[in-house]
Amino acid sequence: MYIFEDTILKIKNNITQILSEFIDKNGLKNVSIPKFEIEPPTDESHGDLYSNVALLCAKAFKMSPLKIAQVIVSELKCDNLRTQRVEVAGPGFINFFLSQDFFSDALSQIKDLGTEYGKNNFGKNKRVMIEFVSANPTGPMHMGNARLGALGDCLAEVLKASGYEVYKEFYVNDAGNQIKKFGDSLDVRYRQLCLGKDAAVMPENGYHGEDITDLAKEFFELYGKKYIEKEENERIHALVDFALPKNISRMKSDLKKYKIIYDNWFYESTLHSEGEVKKVIDLMKQKNLTYEKDGSLWYKAKEFGSEKDEVLVRSNGVPTYFAADIAYHYNKFVTREFDICINVWGADHHGHVERMKNAMEAIGISRDRLHIILVQLVRLVKNGEVVRMSKRSGKSVQLYDLIEEVGADSARFIFNTHEAACGMDFDLDLAVAQDSKNPVYYVQYAHARICSILRRVQKEYDGLSDLNLLSHESEKKLIYFMALYPGVLLKAAKGYDPSKITRYAINLATLFHKWYSSCKIVSKDIPLTASRLTFCKCVGIMIKSILDSMKVEAPEFMD
Repeated sequence: MYIFEDTILKIKNNITQILSEFIDKNGLKNVSIPKFEIEPPTDESHGDLYSNVALLCAKAFKMSPLKIAQVIVSELKCDNLRTQRVEVAGPGFINFFLSQDFFSDALSQIKDLGTEYGKNNFGKNKRVMIEFVSANPTGPMHMGNARLGALGDCLAEVLKASGYEVYKEFYVNDAGNQIKKFGDSLDVRYRQLCLGKDAAVMPENGYHGEDITDLAKEFFELYGKKYIEKEENERIHALVDFALPKNISRMKSDLKKYKIIYDNWFYESTLHSEGEVKKVIDLMKQKNLTYEKDGSLWYKAKEFGSEKDEVLVRSNGVPTYFAADIAYHYNKFVTREFDICINVWGADHHGHVERMKNAMEAIGISRDRLHIILVQLVRLVKNGEVVRMSKRSGKSVQLYDLIEEVGADSARFIFNTHEAACGMDFDLDLAVAQDSKNPVYYVQYAHARICSILRRVQKEYDGLSDLNLLSHESEKKLIYFMALYPGVLLKAAKGYDPSKITRYAINLATLFHKWYSSCKIVSKDIPLTASRLTFCKCVGIMIKSILDSMKVEAPEFMD
């Protein structure tokens, strides 16, 4: 158990024992001790921890909170609780001031555990599938995909550190209307290359991007006019078979540069070719979840909370995307036996959340096993103005452009400074800045500074440290904050929110820089010097561990 958690548990147990004895001694019948917490206060002057237990007990005990608090404080055994003193404040709050033992024990634990510090077994080895980015393979990835990628990949690391068995997947939409549109758009450009610009007109809803033209040119350079006399379906099929793998290969390449490697790329087309869609539709028929109308097969979605019933199979016999999506989730939960599935989607999918959860409930899978994180829009800003154009294509900014401009480390870190539910501006000038205004530079510089200190003098003081000597106010603030990390990691895992870790890293670096400015590390006091070097090493281990979990470099040298 971590020191912070252990300290709180000991205090709670001690208070519970005092209150139980008080109940027995005073013959308070049918009185139970309410659930209470020991927490960090918002105001540092109120101690290191506080509790409102006395206020919660007042009604049941028929006593004033102040008197109850005084009883508790008079009986507390501070020597066994890592507390220096305990005070009653206001109407009956109890404030705890931690002893030096707390700080030395906490730092000693960090030193002993190293990179394992903070990890927990909350997930109990449950199998979790995180599906994220899953961009349309008919075009390049954009800024929204970059944010989804950073959040999804860092969330995977948070869950791994909390005892889950995590599996990352990219769902490739290589079937359906968007692929038909992709093929039709390629065909227009190919015919224009073969027969002239007036030979075909791109439909208004077609793909007008330069990437489509480039792919058609590549196909033309390889095959010339070979396919112009072929049947339209054969020609379009050949174009898609040529172009789609190229797009997917580029996606994999760009994501690899972004430090994202998936455990699996799952192709929607396999759901059809391997009979998964048919199997789920048959299951829904068996469960009496469907009916026929106007030649189509409908799912009774309204019976499960949706606003309207949904078409599963069109009148032409082709399953809808929704049917394939149900089959995909059935595959994840039933065929591959994942305990929890997390989908990281763009905010524009908000209307799809409840219908998918309801569909899971309909086919016998608890909706609570499906978690969907909606990620809000991101705007790219440079010189205070919104940037909309890509240098390469003249269209929307691509993931490739972002990595080239600011690097994967800065992008991943900055995207994770905001919760998914918050819209954000990504400031290009800030992301490339080599100063403390850039949050990733600020954290990396703290690690590099620590490495520089340890390179110069650590060996001279090995084995001489006494952690009880670390009593300066800025030291105690930093150690206390370090002791909070296991709880922060646990909250990040429970809330599927890796931004908690990013913000923690920034605050950790801030406290370190303040301590560095207020305390002289190397002095004539050899034991204190040795202790402060050990302290530096512990902070460095924590910063590196956090940056590693975000796949952000923890440099040992910086200018």
